[in-house]
Formats: sequence, C-alpha cells, structure tokens
Amino acid sequence: MKALTFHEFGGSDVLRFEDVPTPTISEQEVLIEMKAIGLNFADIYRRKGNYHLEGQPPYILGYEGAGVITAIGAAVSTFHVGQRIAFADVPLANAEYVAAPVDKLIPLPDGISYETAASVLLQGLTAHYLTRDSYHVQPGDTVLVHAAAGGVGQLLTQLIRLLGATPIGLTSSPDKAQIAKTAGCESVYLYSENWVEQVLTQTSGRGVDVVYESIGSTLMDSFHVTKVHGTVVFYGMAGGDPAPVDPRFLMDTSKTLTGGDLWNVLTSSEERIRRSGELFDWILSSHLNLSSPTIFALSDGKAAHDFLESRRSTGKLLLIP
Repeated sequence: MKALTFHEFGGSDVLRFEDVPTPTISEQEVLIEMKAIGLNFADIYRRKGNYHLEGQPPYILGYEGAGVITAIGAAVSTFHVGQRIAFADVPLANAEYVAAPVDKLIPLPDGISYETAASVLLQGLTAHYLTRDSYHVQPGDTVLVHAAAGGVGQLLTQLIRLLGATPIGLTSSPDKAQIAKTAGCESVYLYSENWVEQVLTQTSGRGVDVVYESIGSTLMDSFHVTKVHGTVVFYGMAGGDPAPVDPRFLMDTSKTLTGGDLWNVLTSSEERIRRSGELFDWILSSHLNLSSPTIFALSDGKAAHDFLESRRSTGKLLLIP
C-alpha cells in the first residue's frame, strides 16, 4: 500500500509518498480502507520532532480518519466487513489502509459522510469536552474564544451559542473575523488591536466568565479579561509557550486555571461513541454547521502541510488516499 511517510524530523520536504507493507490485524482489530484523513497541527509537531514518536522510520503520521472495514479479527463481533466507521485516536492514519483496535472505532450513521467524520471528530470532540468537562458552559455566560475562525474555534463558538451563552471571538485578520461572526460570535476583535481593553469595555469592566485559551503566549492577557471567580481553560499553544503562572496569583485574583486534553476524556469505547453521537446528531439536525474542508490528495501531503503551517486555512484540511 501507499503511505505518507518520513524518515527524519524536519520541514515538509522530509515527507515521502511511498510503498509500505499493508498492516496485519490482531484478533481484536479491523483493517480499514481509508476514505478521508484529517490533518492536524499535531501532525506538524510530530513531523518536526516536537512530539514523541515511537518505533523506527519510516514514520507515518495521522490519528484521525474515516473509511470502510475490509477485514476483521477473529474476536471481533460488534463490527462487520463493509461497515462505515471513523476514529479519532488511531495512529498511522496517513495511509491507504489502517489497522485499528475495535475499541477505538466509531460507527458512522447514515447522513454523515467520510469527509464530515474526518473533519469533525478531533476538533468537534475537543470543543465538546471543553464546553462540557473543562468548564461547563451555562446559559447567560459570556465566553472569549481565541482563534475563533479556526476549526476548533468555529465549533466552540457554535456549541457556546447552542448552550445559551454569548461568544466573543479573537482572530488575526478582518477576513477571519468575518468567518468567526458567521460562526456565531457576538463580536470579534483582532490580535493586532488592543483586544484586552475592547473585551473589558464590552463587559463593562467585569470581564468574561471563561476564556478558551489556545494561543499560549496570550495567557496572562486572557487572565486580565477574566472576571473574578472566572476561569481560563488552557488547551493549546499555537502562538508560543505561556508565561509561568504563580499559584499565589490565582489565590489573590480568585481566578481558576484549568487545562484539558482529549485523550484524558476518550477513555473508553462508550465515551467515544456517546460523545461523537451527540456531535453527529447536532450536525444532522443542522444545529452544528461545518465549513467546507480544504482537500488534498494523500500523495500531495507536502503541499497540505505547507498550507496548514501557513495559517491561511480557516477550516479542516483533509487528505484523500
């Protein structure tokens, strides 16, 4: 089979589209013919060597995708050949075929395409736990969303609206600000402006109930616009490492800093299916709308990585085998 691989860490030029052995499956695994694969910043970080990778080269990136089962292990009884499925946390996904443990599989309902599933699972499940677990958004809350035009940001904004709260967005350009407004932001401010003062002015000096902080380098500014007894949810650092936070600062300001990681939430097959089922229901009922993904052939992985790193994208990037 063909796969998008790399043999050494570095820029996008280390990527190769080459032949590798088709995976063999154990008795508790299925073999999936991939139809759509999600590309995420974690793939960039792994390619560069920022994230740990196990095994030896050639390395294959990717954890998210959708496809059809072509073979099942001897002990698999809950899935069948020909069934449409997706996954959010199975490694080696940047390939024509993937071996997946049965407990990582998410059945696809009618009406959810391979492309939709590969577009929504990682980002949608992230937005789901951020608004349900890290901080339970309540009706009437005012919520600040960093990178509101990004994939997670747009979904967060829609879920915040769905839960009866008011989202305020931050973006890097006027074009992205319009995307965030279309997603449902009440107002949107630019990072190049004095957004701290603007948010405080909008909230009459009170501050917001919660900030979803995914930039990292803006962490202390996020605290500044958070109300007393408010919460900052830290879940990414796309703009650089955050400043250290002194616990005495949290005590003195009566503010809460919490984090979140999807892998601490997707702890069982039941959790994967329950949470993704809610996402699929919202999509099928038009309560959650996805922007059209940008699609690249798997063989054109270098161009896809370059486009994602350029930060010109505003929605999901997909690789199609």
